[in-house]
Amino acid sequence: MKFAFAVYQVQHKYNNGTVRDEDADVLTYLQQKGLPIEKVVWDNPNIQWTHYKAVILKAPWDYHEKYSKFISWLDQLQNLGIPVWNEVDIVKWNSDKHYLADIAQKGLPVIPTRYIHQLDEVTESWFEGSDKWVIKPCISAGAKNTLLFEVAQWPEIASHLESWLKEEPYMLQPYVKEIQSGEWSLLYFGGKYSHSLLKTPKDADFRVQHYLGGKVDYRTASSNLIQQAQRYIDTFASNTLYARVDGVLINEVFHLMELELIEPYLFINGEESRLEAYYQAVLSKCPFLSGNE
Repeated sequence: MKFAFAVYQVQHKYNNGTVRDEDADVLTYLQQKGLPIEKVVWDNPNIQWTHYKAVILKAPWDYHEKYSKFISWLDQLQNLGIPVWNEVDIVKWNSDKHYLADIAQKGLPVIPTRYIHQLDEVTESWFEGSDKWVIKPCISAGAKNTLLFEVAQWPEIASHLESWLKEEPYMLQPYVKEIQSGEWSLLYFGGKYSHSLLKTPKDADFRVQHYLGGKVDYRTASSNLIQQAQRYIDTFASNTLYARVDGVLINEVFHLMELELIEPYLFINGEESRLEAYYQAVLSKCPFLSGNE
């Protein structure tokens, strides 16, 4: 039986700004290592999932656009007893950004976050401490409906938000000026640090995603930064196949922006050491693969 390498039906909007096809790089490397694995679009209705030994989530990048369907699919795999990496329960938890509150409750630094379920919950006191704020959906990816605004613009923002809240809750965070110096991304495979990079927004923007014009600079994080990021992995993602810890340094203290456990771009960039680290993490999940069963 083969393994499924779950991706989405390519829309290219999430690939802009990338030179290499990371999914193809990873899949080819795993196949060259002798793993019986093939690419499968996660929401293809013609797939017989019982034909697969396990499912590796790689790039279901449109899950937030088909959220109910995605959750139902995960439930289906779980009910069929098919292993999924990352595991279904942690993927569900990570799919809604209310998870940031769970992390903050453990005492780990997180960008302060408030959740908006109804517009009348928001009061003037919410905007104390910052002149600029960011709102985005609690279930989202790719900077969907992510807006930066000044407090004076709130009435205009609220007019949009009133209709958006009919579909889903939103989150409100203070704008962190440190983002202009760069957002760190640290990649972990099998709970172990692999590599890191610094992402900076293009001029006159605050979003660092590479497909929105952000710049990617591969850098080795300091040992102190790696240790700080490791705390999030050890507390919430120690049993994951892959994880990406995104955040900024504020007075040398790492503050989490997102803990990516579903479909993070891994920034492997064709480097064999990173591909090997990913492969070893797969083996750790399923040791019998080393025998190419």
